[in-house]
Amino acid sequence: MTSRPPIPLVKAHAYGNDFLLVEATALPAGADRADLARQACNRHRGVGGDGLLVLEETPAGARMQLWNSDGSPSELSGNGVRTVAAWLADRRELDGGAVVVVETDAGPKRVTVIERTGVRVVCQTDLGKPMGLRLETIPVDGTPVTAVVLRVGNPQCVVLGELSEARLHGLAARLSVHPYFPEGTNVELADVERPDRVRILIWERGVGPTESSGTGTAAAAVAASAFGGAARTVDVISPGGTQRVEWSEEGIRLTGWAELTARVLWLSADSAMPAAR
Repeated sequence: MTSRPPIPLVKAHAYGNDFLLVEATALPAGADRADLARQACNRHRGVGGDGLLVLEETPAGARMQLWNSDGSPSELSGNGVRTVAAWLADRRELDGGAVVVVETDAGPKRVTVIERTGVRVVCQTDLGKPMGLRLETIPVDGTPVTAVVLRVGNPQCVVLGELSEARLHGLAARLSVHPYFPEGTNVELADVERPDRVRILIWERGVGPTESSGTGTAAAAVAASAFGGAARTVDVISPGGTQRVEWSEEGIRLTGWAELTARVLWLSADSAMPAAR
């Protein structure tokens, strides 16, 4: 079989939540995008990443579709949207004040560039209004767990209280695949340290532990404000760093940075093709 041309990928991250970006036009016809995500995102046998973003540039910005590192699709990633904005800012040489619109499976997201310094872009993303916000009691291994459930373009489950790696790999991991969430869910453990500061650990659907999550950061802020005594404007600290969340009647605004880190050629382009029948 004739080898296919390599696929150009851009690697980017926001607070350690990393993605591989590829233009749809660079993929072979009929490419299996889920399989490409699994292989290219593998940290030992591929390039490494929490997800694959397939992009189509538009006059207003770009259209993105996300596949998690396990090959499952996702409606939205707040940090993913921000890496797309960084990609556009580099491509179009955008400066502070520029606005782009990133189309996602959860609707369009407006991103305002605040500052661009080299390959790093600080921006503010309008994520829209949280939906379905409520408290639920969910049994986990026979123990009732009180959790805040909502959607921020994707499903989220926030447990307020103690942070620990043991709870992350135990409770959060179990909740992410709990039957209560037929689509699976992202899970955040969140501790309100003071009214304007929340600390979180993240178990992301289709990925596992991540250093950061844009939508998870937003969900934790909303949950902490609605049920944990936090203010409506908070700094949310994850292992990867601190993001600012503002929750108002207009919706959620998320401020933080993203940067491009590498341009690579994926040589195993044949692996992205559909299996022969």
